[in-house]
Amino acid sequence: MHAYRTHNCAALNKDAVGETVRLSGWIHRKRDHGGVLFVDLRDHYGITQVVADEDSPALEILDSLKLESVITIDGEVKARDAEAVNPNLPTGEIEVFARSVTVQSKAEELPLPVAGEQEYPEDIRLKYRFVDLRRETMHRNIMLRNQVITSLRRRMTDQGFSEFQTPILGASSPEGARDYLVPSRLHPGRFYALPQAPQMFKQLLMVAGFDRYFQIAPCFRDEDLRADRSPEFYQLDFEMSFVTQEDVFQAIEPVLAGVFEEFSGGKSVTPAGEFPRIPYAEAMLKYGTDKPDLRNPILISDVSSHFEKSGFGIFEKIVGSGGVVRAIPAPNTNEKSRKFFDEMNDWARREGYSGLGYVTRKQGEFGGPIAKNHGPENMQKIYDELGLGENDGLFFAAGKEKEAAKLAGAARTRVGEQLELIEPDCFKFCWIVDFPMFEYDEDLKKVDFSHNPFSMPQGEMEALESKDPLEILAWQYDIVCNGYELSSGAIRNHRPDIMYKAFEIAGYSKEEVDANFSGMIEAFKLGAPPHGGSAPGIDRIVMLLADEPNIREVIAFPLNQRAQDLMMGAPSMVSARQLRDVHIRTVEPPKTAPDGEKA
Repeated sequence: MHAYRTHNCAALNKDAVGETVRLSGWIHRKRDHGGVLFVDLRDHYGITQVVADEDSPALEILDSLKLESVITIDGEVKARDAEAVNPNLPTGEIEVFARSVTVQSKAEELPLPVAGEQEYPEDIRLKYRFVDLRRETMHRNIMLRNQVITSLRRRMTDQGFSEFQTPILGASSPEGARDYLVPSRLHPGRFYALPQAPQMFKQLLMVAGFDRYFQIAPCFRDEDLRADRSPEFYQLDFEMSFVTQEDVFQAIEPVLAGVFEEFSGGKSVTPAGEFPRIPYAEAMLKYGTDKPDLRNPILISDVSSHFEKSGFGIFEKIVGSGGVVRAIPAPNTNEKSRKFFDEMNDWARREGYSGLGYVTRKQGEFGGPIAKNHGPENMQKIYDELGLGENDGLFFAAGKEKEAAKLAGAARTRVGEQLELIEPDCFKFCWIVDFPMFEYDEDLKKVDFSHNPFSMPQGEMEALESKDPLEILAWQYDIVCNGYELSSGAIRNHRPDIMYKAFEIAGYSKEEVDANFSGMIEAFKLGAPPHGGSAPGIDRIVMLLADEPNIREVIAFPLNQRAQDLMMGAPSMVSARQLRDVHIRTVEPPKTAPDGEKA
């Protein structure tokens, strides 16, 4: 017999009745029924019920052990009584009568419960993550992650992609988020940077002639954290040669749709080949964001022209000074009290906006200050244009275009949630396309790149030389699902002359481009194919499939919101000798007195 087990804790069923078996695992639960002890024994695979009574020499030992102790049981498989069968367990028709028990490891008092799935403070869960991972939901999430990555790999390989690994220690780039830096021992004063993405290396693989590349790539960004963002994350990084934007879409849609269909648990998924393509400008108008949740049926509209001359002076003044008014429908709110609308306005103010205007309508009667001042006839014109009914309310976001769009987008989401309009049990994908190549930076008072400086502008050199930079679109695209951006991608700019010109428009000299991006620009001078790709985020994919609101719930050992590993104590202090080895001297930040002045 094997030293630890003849079966795992999910393997036994009624066909094994009468067999002598050996099982190993953790004590998940114990129930004392007056001289009869029931133990749920758990391993990676499942749970088996173990029984010990006064005739079993194992009873005294099992009774003395705390939960989560690790044991090996020798015993006989018996059929459960009919009324004791548990249909929710693969092993629910049997139990193992314990003849003997070997204690592999005694557990002390637990810092958090494993059985029962109780809510527990995140700092405790992360400090004792190895215990937290024993809990059913966490164990299931991490196994789902494994299965998703396995499926992605298989699907990419089936599409003719080859998996390659790119360096972890690279050069810092002036573009993008803040780098994690690694000091060099052999080169004093110089630093490596952990990759924010394998962007340049994967493009160089295309220049090297490998045609279709992918990897499950680790990436690092030293940025502020939130529920859907981690400083260390993984992405399905891929790149293709001799492709158009449409070729990229046709390659990745079956992979993503297939993975979501495989692990959606029966939820509907946008079919491959049917992902809507929404231009960036349209997305910002209709949804107030470039990450639209298409499960929400509400569409935002621009109604600025209706307030150019209006009795409602606030909106007239905003429109007259170049601002906009965006309308967010609130369908079938005739049963809602004034409190619902006032609370939406209060919410907008708490979010830092000046407020959210509104109009109520019940059985055709308009209500509220905006309707009163704008007039019922003028309000009816807005309602007719938007196709609204006699019991639909309407919210208004007004101000400068970017701020109004942002408020309207947030209000659209909140109204959809408050009115329970979000379609359940589905994953709705879309592409956001036609991003602007450039934008005007109000702080720097100059034209700058709006998205990715290495994307090919639509119209290429001719567009750069003849069009207003703010009107030039790029071959850039995002994949969005249920309001989450899964990835950004682009058809790359593979021509040095176009790259120099694009950077010139953004205020960079040829010398600066050569200095900052020498590896890329020199490679392109030696023969580069047209190429493009993207990099869907693994963590966000699993987060959506697991229906978890926080990305840390699908990462085995995540950092907390302050980028700390509470379990291993990272980041940690290091010795003076270690600092000398890498030629580093630390400088403590100035201490601040209670009144805010530097001490």
